[in-house]
Amino acid sequence: MNTHVAICIVAFQNAEDIRRCLRAVEQSSHTAFEVIICENGGPIAFEQLKASLPEKLRGGQPVSVILAERNLGFAGGVNICISATPDADAWWILNPDTQPDPTALELMVERLGRGDCDAVGGTVYLPDGRVQSFGGRWRGWMARAESIGHGSPTSAKPDPCRIESEQNYLNGASMLVSRRFLEIAGRMREEYFLYCEEVEWCLRAVKRGLRLGYAEGSMVLHHAGSTTGSYEQIRKRPRTPIYLNERNKMLTTRDVYPLLLPVAAFSSLALIFLRFGRRAAWRQVAYGLAGWGAGLANVRGVPHFLQRT
Repeated sequence: MNTHVAICIVAFQNAEDIRRCLRAVEQSSHTAFEVIICENGGPIAFEQLKASLPEKLRGGQPVSVILAERNLGFAGGVNICISATPDADAWWILNPDTQPDPTALELMVERLGRGDCDAVGGTVYLPDGRVQSFGGRWRGWMARAESIGHGSPTSAKPDPCRIESEQNYLNGASMLVSRRFLEIAGRMREEYFLYCEEVEWCLRAVKRGLRLGYAEGSMVLHHAGSTTGSYEQIRKRPRTPIYLNERNKMLTTRDVYPLLLPVAAFSSLALIFLRFGRRAAWRQVAYGLAGWGAGLANVRGVPHFLQRT
């Protein structure tokens, strides 16, 4: 039986990113899929996106667009896409600012199909040809996410066994999850809004006995930060990604490793000053401190500065 995959994409007023992504998806060597997109950016963006996309790709795969009632963030959008495709065999969480290679999905489905893992990642790489990650390691004592292989050339030959033994989360830009994964781990935490939601999801799954795989040769180009600005020069980075990243690192620690929170809070505070202060990025330090404090106070959901009056 051919694995039917629901490709889940969360949009926010970025129709051109979506069109570019779907042009790449259309070349997929694995053809048993459908595309489901959740538009978080309001009715106007929804109508514009829907009008600019075909109802079916060239291979006959349907493309559906759903309007979120409000901006639900990444996790909320993913959960809507999953709920709208209950008959799928697996769900590919795919960022809108990605371009998967033609064999990316086929190799992920093949790895998942071996039956010894419950979710699969691959190689996510940047436009300059460097690897963004093969997978991720969460350092609980430091509340720090480390991308395995970051900065390596895409020509590098990673060791799949080593990656699978080291990783405890997958890159949320491209991750294939099984029905068993959803049944045991549950859905993404919507109160994170943006950042660390895939980290917490995977850590929760691993704690419940699920395994994460790596699909060798599955390559996905990621135009990182195109929506949030998180890859801007450090002194130009905006408030939202810095605040939410620091807040949600504390929330992840609280939710998964609560006993580590005192130590992780101190380490995370020091890293804010090491990362931004030594570059005299004082505005970014302030953003980070605000997020750090919000995480310690267990503040969740949409940040107050993004809420509409």
